[in-house]
Amino acid sequence: MKLAAAAFLLIVTISMNDLSQTPEDLASIWDKQHITKKFPSDVRHSDLKVYLDQLRKLGLKVDEVGRSGGDREIYQVEFGKGPLKVFMWSQMHGDEPTATSALMDMFAFLQTNRELAWVKKIEQAMTIRAVPMLNPDGAELYQRRNLQAIDINRDAMALQTPEGRLLKSLRDAWNPAIGFNLHNQQSLTTVGRSNKQATISLLVVYGDAAKTPSEGLSRNERVAAAMVEALQRFIPNNVARYDDGFTSTAFGDNFTAWGTPVILVETGSLVGKDEMYLVRLNFVAFLTALRVMADGSEKTHDPQAYLSLRENGSGSVTHIIFRGANVVIPEEPKPFRSDIAVNVERRRASFPAPNIIREVGDLSSLSGLEEYDVSGFNVAPRFGTFKVGEPAEFLFYKKDRQIDFSSKELEKNAPPDAVFSTGKWIKGEGVVPKKN
Repeated sequence: MKLAAAAFLLIVTISMNDLSQTPEDLASIWDKQHITKKFPSDVRHSDLKVYLDQLRKLGLKVDEVGRSGGDREIYQVEFGKGPLKVFMWSQMHGDEPTATSALMDMFAFLQTNRELAWVKKIEQAMTIRAVPMLNPDGAELYQRRNLQAIDINRDAMALQTPEGRLLKSLRDAWNPAIGFNLHNQQSLTTVGRSNKQATISLLVVYGDAAKTPSEGLSRNERVAAAMVEALQRFIPNNVARYDDGFTSTAFGDNFTAWGTPVILVETGSLVGKDEMYLVRLNFVAFLTALRVMADGSEKTHDPQAYLSLRENGSGSVTHIIFRGANVVIPEEPKPFRSDIAVNVERRRASFPAPNIIREVGDLSSLSGLEEYDVSGFNVAPRFGTFKVGEPAEFLFYKKDRQIDFSSKELEKNAPPDAVFSTGKWIKGEGVVPKKN
């Protein structure tokens, strides 16, 4: 009887170990175990240090490996003891934070689940090192560049930045077999010329303009294919391939040239989903990549899932479109019919994001991630100006109302049916019908 119970327990354990390898179960694990609590864009250097202290308490190796131009500590986290050397780095652009949080969650999971057979395989097969937040000064200011106003990702050859010199020295001293260069891309990047956001874009990065093949690059295509297949379980129409043009000064291209073939991961956005959902996707993608390398399944993986991806596109979508507005401007002699496109600029989650008028006129060739049918409304600028590049602040009046639009205090004297301000409906949400 005891023998039968033990056998049953073994079967259940094996089953759980196998089950945890599926993308859906990795996502479920993240839901239950992630240690990151803030939206990534709100994570500052001091918050990263809190996360890293949590990793230290779990028993992970966390070392200060250098300092930024602003004298902020730059850290490296390590897991595993195997021969395959994997190097990952995030946030070399200070306003591209998603992967930093995903790395924290990934390392916490690996360390606390070492008893799982597939995690044990990762630990025994590879040594993983990661530099989260390579550009802590840029992260503090939420800007792309470092304090020298240099794009660190264009400093691989000149090495004028302390952060770039550190990154190269870490690679040169260790000579990893594979690198993961982790970034964010614009929220309006699309899958080809479609109206689908490129929520995640991948690229196997060549080391020269001739795109000279190598076994390392072929391996990366297979690994990237596994990542694509995992991501497509959640975002089947929102995975793309990043532009593969060679940039001679970029770190990813040069890592490959120096002997560490790189997979680039660019995280965009997905309408209706928040930043933590993107962290979750990164977590699934990273662990999928590590697993297929550790268990050897990448060797037989078909690279077609990666190779068949459409490349990134742009220009075909905007964040919001108001369709068919009857625009009323006080200084204009007559109202005019127009679509209005609005773009939302990137900001920290806790800061209001500026909404800017991107385009007006016939915008039938442009898609909005959100669209509203305003054909039944007169639309007036809230603060008197209506120009491309100006803030998108609008008052909405139903057409059957008699309004004196020449009034100096229009909003006060004629309360609108709806008000769109700072990217949201501050009055009358739901009054203006949504198209999608």
